[in-house]
Amino acid sequence: MLPAVGQGTWDMEKADPAEATRALLAGLDAGLTHVDTAEMYGDGRVEEWLGKALAGRRDEVFLASKVLPSNASRRETLAACERSLKRLRTDTLDLYLLHWPGSHPLADTLAAFEELRAAGKVRHYGVSNFDASELREAVRLAPPGRIACNQVLYHLEERAIEHRVLPACRELGVTLVAYSPFGSGRFPGPRSRGGRVLSEIASARGASAYAVALAFLLREEEVVTIPKAARREHVLENAATGDLELTADEIARIEAVFPLGPEPASLPTI
Repeated sequence: MLPAVGQGTWDMEKADPAEATRALLAGLDAGLTHVDTAEMYGDGRVEEWLGKALAGRRDEVFLASKVLPSNASRRETLAACERSLKRLRTDTLDLYLLHWPGSHPLADTLAAFEELRAAGKVRHYGVSNFDASELREAVRLAPPGRIACNQVLYHLEERAIEHRVLPACRELGVTLVAYSPFGSGRFPGPRSRGGRVLSEIASARGASAYAVALAFLLREEEVVTIPKAARREHVLENAATGDLELTADEIARIEAVFPLGPEPASLPTI
């Protein structure tokens, strides 16, 4: 069981370490205990920062990291995981993901994940940036129930995963983890049509526009999300989403200004 809202760390190497640490710990205090990172982020520097920041609080955290596809052969996956564990100053990852489909056989990567799981280095594993057909193949290759989640791009202006990926997750019993839920710095401003609707709903509900946006993504029970916030006040705004459940009318208003759009030929990523 994961909290509906967690904490992402992409690009966190560009933040002030002390301020980012205060934000992270405030998030833990507010219940945002799913913390996501990757060996790619800052070439390992974000994992190193997290290892220091979580000192004394590791047991409170559901900690996830990812292996790069270029490192995802069976042997290199094992080595990459060991490097991540060392940087994160922990013996176990709660979740380990293949960052996106790559050239190494998926069966080999999953075999490495199984080996890590058997050794107690990884509790759960899954995939990231997998389209529906790729997700089905991962589920087919892995032992039953092993693919825990698929982490994909999902925000108000990029709802492509609702066409194929979200229905596949629902069918297969796989959690969908939404990354970049605010559009990676392109959140709709209050002067835009969509931004005005978010602001109006937020004002009526005593919440922030960001919390309203997250609540819209979380209207499906299969979805959890990992917004990044390097400042304490933003983390606390995100945490407030847990108490916000949109009405059918509010959802319809948001869908009208952020329509689903046509089904794309390939899965969007950053």
